[in-house]
Amino acid sequence: MGSYQKSKNLCASLLAILWLIPGSAAAYSGTVVDASTCKPIPGAFVTLGNTVVRTSQEGRFQIDGEGTVLGLRAYGYGRSEIPVGDLKDNETLPLAPFRPRALYLSAYGVANMRLRESALDLIGKTDLNAVVIDVKNERGRIAYQTDVPLAAEDGAQKNVTIKHIRRLIDALHKAGIYVIARIVVFKDNILALAKPGWAVRTASGAIWKDREGIAWTDPFVKQVWDYNLDIAAAAAGDGFDEIQFDYVRFPEAKGLIFSEPNTEKNRIAAISGFLAAARKRLVPYNVFLSADIFGYVIWNRNDTGIGQSLKELARNVDYLSPMLYPSGFQYGIPGYPNPVRHPRQVVYLSLRKAEERTGLPAVRFRPWLQAFRDYAFGGQPFEGAEIAAQIDAAQTFGADGWMLWNSRNVYTSAGLPPKSGKGMDGHGGVPNRGGVGTEICSRNVVEDVAPRAQ
Repeated sequence: MGSYQKSKNLCASLLAILWLIPGSAAAYSGTVVDASTCKPIPGAFVTLGNTVVRTSQEGRFQIDGEGTVLGLRAYGYGRSEIPVGDLKDNETLPLAPFRPRALYLSAYGVANMRLRESALDLIGKTDLNAVVIDVKNERGRIAYQTDVPLAAEDGAQKNVTIKHIRRLIDALHKAGIYVIARIVVFKDNILALAKPGWAVRTASGAIWKDREGIAWTDPFVKQVWDYNLDIAAAAAGDGFDEIQFDYVRFPEAKGLIFSEPNTEKNRIAAISGFLAAARKRLVPYNVFLSADIFGYVIWNRNDTGIGQSLKELARNVDYLSPMLYPSGFQYGIPGYPNPVRHPRQVVYLSLRKAEERTGLPAVRFRPWLQAFRDYAFGGQPFEGAEIAAQIDAAQTFGADGWMLWNSRNVYTSAGLPPKSGKGMDGHGGVPNRGGVGTEICSRNVVEDVAPRAQ
């Protein structure tokens, strides 16, 4: 055999070896299907390291990249992670349908045994299947120790409430609970005071504080972006299923001074730019990304003065989470001047308006619902009837689940649907994290059917 042929065979052998080494550059292909019906899922996300692709109308994908784990997720489904060493060529990979129905727990609520156990007991008895946990709250406090250098420097994690975050997440996952990390972004008293050059200012040059006495950081400052993205990446690495950004907006007060001109165009560019950067940064973690938005953003044609433009927000997140608390609509909505008397209509009509304005399917929205006493229209309690009405509105609309907010973390079963027997995967268990098939549709078993509409 000539030297040229020997060299050619050696190169071929080396390429074959590199193909099989986990973490080396390689190409993979397959089909993503619904674990319940075996129907292909168009538009599913497939990730490998820093590379992400979307599946075709037939659920097909091909991805080239470096990484040891292939990540899968899709709107209205859970997420799955499969070691590349376990993959076969052109494999059929199932994703389980899943819609979160969540309770909010503050960093103190989840650390308080009484509040945490009460919430978990309620999840066990009702159709709830998810929790939203504060990772960084409105004052800028981080709930647990992270490896983010600035978080240690600015004092954000000086008083942690969650000692072992991975143990907590693992325990919640074992109980079949989907876990969402809430990260308050630009409302951050700790960072604004630690880095005065990054703070929002008054016309006189003083650090501005809102009615709660909390300082805000400037949404134009890229170092503020980087800090919050570092926190989000750390949370994703710790095992959260979803990263949810709150206060991803400008303060609504007038006459404030920022590092760039406070125009609507600039505000929208800053908020959408941050979310675009977050989407890019979080690709390797295969987590869902969501953003909380003002309820009136759905109805207003401008940015509501805070940089939240409905269409621009939708470009950069998986789920939009409007805060549809009837008490928050202090000016009412068309046809309903007193919204607390009509909680179902407020939630349903707002979601329909959002769908109409964006052209997005209903599954791209997951609203926050009111589970606290009214504060704007007479102080009536929001109990079983009001909570049930809001949930019915969200489910009739077809939203990707719903979330209940109560800042005191006190919830009851009043108004909540009874346990359906379905867990995170829609069949009573945890989403298909390891790529193992369900009892209906296993890997490499797919029906010859039309793709599922999204």
